[in-house]
Amino acid sequence: MRRVRFETNGGPEVLFVEEVAAPEPGAGELLVRTDAIGVTLPVVRKVREGSETFALGGEVAGTVVAVGAGVTAFAPGDRVTGLCFSHGYAELAVLHEAMASRVPDHASPVEAVALVRSGLVARGAYEAARPVRGESVLVTAAAGAVGQLALQLARAGGASRVVAAVSSAEKVGFVREMGADDVVLYGDASWGEPVDIVLDGVGGELLTPAVKALAPGGRLVAFSSGGGTIEAYDLLVGGKSVVAFQMALIARTRPEWYAAWRDELWELHRAGALRAAVHAALPLEEAGRAHELIESRRNQGKVVLLTGAA
Repeated sequence: MRRVRFETNGGPEVLFVEEVAAPEPGAGELLVRTDAIGVTLPVVRKVREGSETFALGGEVAGTVVAVGAGVTAFAPGDRVTGLCFSHGYAELAVLHEAMASRVPDHASPVEAVALVRSGLVARGAYEAARPVRGESVLVTAAAGAVGQLALQLARAGGASRVVAAVSSAEKVGFVREMGADDVVLYGDASWGEPVDIVLDGVGGELLTPAVKALAPGGRLVAFSSGGGTIEAYDLLVGGKSVVAFQMALIARTRPEWYAAWRDELWELHRAGALRAAVHAALPLEEAGRAHELIESRRNQGKVVLLTGAA
């Protein structure tokens, strides 16, 4: 089977396709013939900046072809999506049963891989802010895979005003289509009228203007892998607060929340209230190009790799 890997850290140019033997599912695992593979910023950053190589994991969607010992919830032929912690950039991927969920008939593999993991992060980050109907929300990285879903979920959750923060003017039309009332650019001197909630998917130097954008008593939810620091004084003035959100922690410790949020996402999608925009769906051989799109922050929506199995 075909699989993407790399041997040295660097940019998109280090990725290549190799032919390897098909993996075998272990106990509690599914072997999935992938149709679509989601490309995420954390993986792109690790390829560029990490100190060692690793298996390119990520979101996958496809069809179960075999199951390991002890698997009871799935069988060959089931359409599933989930997070793969081993080699996910591949025609066949191993997915742990606990991380898998069924793909309903109304969704394609591309829609599934664009909606579930990114949608769970967006839904969980919004929940972490403890929103109250009628509050205002600002989303950074609003044109990204998570951000564009966060805009829609804030709107569906009753936000009075939804603001998108993006890196360039080319993204303004897209985020307005995704539900933003107002749009600000990262470099703007002011991000306009203060908001009650900021959902930050960027981190780094953007944390300072993000905190400044909060109204007194406002809350910032940090869910980015971009790091960064916040001055305590900036929080004390105005009684602002910051909370971190990590989806993996929820999946391990509160699986009932994970399942409920996932079901909610599917229902919103079925009802037409949630759309997972896809910027590009590229063949597996163009994994380097997919990484370059994410790294350059030119994407407007999800970037997906296709195996050609469908």
